[in-house]
Amino acid sequence: MTKGILIAGTHSGVGKTTVSMGIMAALKHRQLKVQPYKVGPDYIDPSHHTAICGRPSRNLDTYLMGTEGVRQTVARTSADADIAVVEGVMGLFDGIDSTEVASSAHVAKTLDIPVILVINVHGMSRSAAALLKGYSEFDPEVRVAGVILNQVGSPRHAELVKNSLPGNIPIIGTIPRRKDIEVPSRHLGLYMAHEKDYNTAEMAAFIEENVDLDAVLELAEPCSVSEAEVVQSLDTDLKIGVAWDPAFCFYYRDMFDAFRDNGGEVVFFSPMTGEVPDVDGIYLGGGYPELYAETLENSETTQKLKGLAADGLPIYAECGGLLYLCGTYEVDDRFYKLADVVPANTRMTNRLKALGYTEARPLDKNFSSRNIRGHEFHYSITECDRDAKFAYEMIRGKGIQDGFDGLIEHNTLAGYMHSHPASFPVDKFVQKCREYRKR
Repeated sequence: MTKGILIAGTHSGVGKTTVSMGIMAALKHRQLKVQPYKVGPDYIDPSHHTAICGRPSRNLDTYLMGTEGVRQTVARTSADADIAVVEGVMGLFDGIDSTEVASSAHVAKTLDIPVILVINVHGMSRSAAALLKGYSEFDPEVRVAGVILNQVGSPRHAELVKNSLPGNIPIIGTIPRRKDIEVPSRHLGLYMAHEKDYNTAEMAAFIEENVDLDAVLELAEPCSVSEAEVVQSLDTDLKIGVAWDPAFCFYYRDMFDAFRDNGGEVVFFSPMTGEVPDVDGIYLGGGYPELYAETLENSETTQKLKGLAADGLPIYAECGGLLYLCGTYEVDDRFYKLADVVPANTRMTNRLKALGYTEARPLDKNFSSRNIRGHEFHYSITECDRDAKFAYEMIRGKGIQDGFDGLIEHNTLAGYMHSHPASFPVDKFVQKCREYRKR
């Protein structure tokens, strides 16, 4: 079994993403095959992992996937790797509804791998010992095996902190403050990987200088995973277009795998450049359409989607994809005409409108016979026509309007909820694509 390590923080903002990326880069620089993972429903950090490691980063989320789903994903994707590096989410023990579910700790326990705890020691010295004591003893099943001190002010500061910490947990790194290594952020999180030029050699050298990479490798332990299920993939008999450009870039790699397992060949295309692929279905993920609204308004893709949808082409859209399919899109007091596929108009706001995990009950059993779990994160408001039809009712989360989500028009389904193939009925969507192809 592949050895793994989980890099967690005491809370958000301690620098665990920068540390995780740096360790991945340093291990890759040593010619190791590094399989990256990210705890939680995150699209942005995995894009950086993928760019650094040259392997698709996968999400591990015990709420969306269940513990067995997490083990299966690791079993399926890490078999040929030298080491699995898992980046945590928020603070080590932060889960859903004050539980451990969906926390970094829960994933560490699920995979039975040790944790390297990142502590931001800016503005403290001996207090770091109290933090470490609490985090290392809070849950005996979570093994804090090493500590990395981040944002160290000086060698003297590093010594003050080191001398105060207990000796039973090794300090494997002291990282000085360095702004140029950090990834800048904006309203939905960090900038995406395609927006940053990586100097992985410099990043790797910085970590090699300040972190004991040999200790990281020694601390890693075999991941506890189930035997990977053998999926009998259907023969590819149709094509599914996936929008992929700076405007639409939020996807789970597992969704692409699910399409392929169900007989769908994934064909990437760019709405921003006006591409209109010859496909049997379209998947529009989330992203940043608000940053490229004018380009999308003038795109040939935008102009042709309404006709394709009316013809019955199956289209599934999430969040940014939903906004793209609306009639008008208001951004910074300017209105843009977009695809006009669903009976709604939308506008960006300067305040967060929804954030968190979701669960939805399908209103039509032909769509799905089970509840769908996902998450929502957006700064927009979408206002629907009075006769709008919805696919599901929200048990958890806000949805589009009055606790409902998933606008239905023709064979189009568009909602705020980002879903995961662990519960989303991929097989039914692909079947709709197959029926469209055979018409």
